Formats: sequence, structure tokens, C-alpha cells
Amino acid sequence: MFLSSSETLEGVPFSRSRITLVRLMLPTDVNFAGNVFGGSLLKVLDEIAYVVGSRHARQNMVTASVDRMDFLAPVHLSDVVHFTGQVTHVGHTSLEVSIHIEAEDLHGTSRRTVGNAYVTMVAIGPDGRPVPVPPILAETPEERRLLEEGRRRAEERKARRPTGGGSP
Repeated sequence: MFLSSSETLEGVPFSRSRITLVRLMLPTDVNFAGNVFGGSLLKVLDEIAYVVGSRHARQNMVTASVDRMDFLAPVHLSDVVHFTGQVTHVGHTSLEVSIHIEAEDLHGTSRRTVGNAYVTMVAIGPDGRPVPVPPILAETPEERRLLEEGRRRAEERKARRPTGGGSP
């Protein structure tokens, strides 16, 4: 469902866009040492950001940037990986998706944090141009804290962005 630019954008609660995907790491995901390729995790991370953003905005989304991806620990063949994503900042046509990644052995006996990332997504209308996204509604102190942290990261990204039409 696409919203026209004339429709009022109502706030969306945090819970609407928060998702978790669980994925088993297979032989096609790993290198010769048995560690999962970072690119395999990044592909799933981008998919999670798309789903989270699309659920929030009710629009098609495109990836504008990966603010950072911290690989904190290796992921191995047959690990079960949990990707949890949620909107943590909303701008005019873009939003930030925070993604937390945990892995555990196949039997669930040792779960560990293996990565964190922030992805900026832009809402795209049927004509391929950016469209407004609805605000996010913080209902708890924790959600308000997450929004404040997201706002600070958005300001930092904006400050780093090159100005003018030239190359950085």
C-alpha cells in the first residue's frame, strides 16, 4: 500500500516495525576456515532493514547508507543467527534501522552478540522519488532513549555529509 503525498501521516508505534529473523548458517555462507563471510551477514542485514523500514513507512524502501557495522565475534557454520531490527530515528523521507545480531550454537547452549549496525533507509513512492515517512511513537522510557540516541546519530551523519556538488 502506497500513501499519496496528500495523506496525513499518523505516528507508528515502535512495535509495528520491530522484527526478528532467525537464520541457520549453511556451507554456502562460510569461508574455508568455517567462519561466515561478513557479506553473508550484510545481505541479511540489508533485508532486515528493508522489511523494518517498509513496515514502518508502508512504502518501498531503498538503502541510503550503512552508518556502521561492527563485527564483534565470528559466526560459524551451523550457528543459528538472530537478527533483531527496529526503527530508532525518523526523518522526513528517511529512517534509521538499528540491527542487533546474536549467534548461538545449533543446540542453543551459548548465545553471544556478534554484531550491531545502523542502516539508513529512504522511502520511495511509485514514481521512484522519496516520499515522507510517518513519525515513530515512543511509548516507554527505553523507546524515548533509543529515539534520542538515533537523533544524535542522524545529526552526526548529517554533519559528515559532503556539501555542494563536488566529490568529498
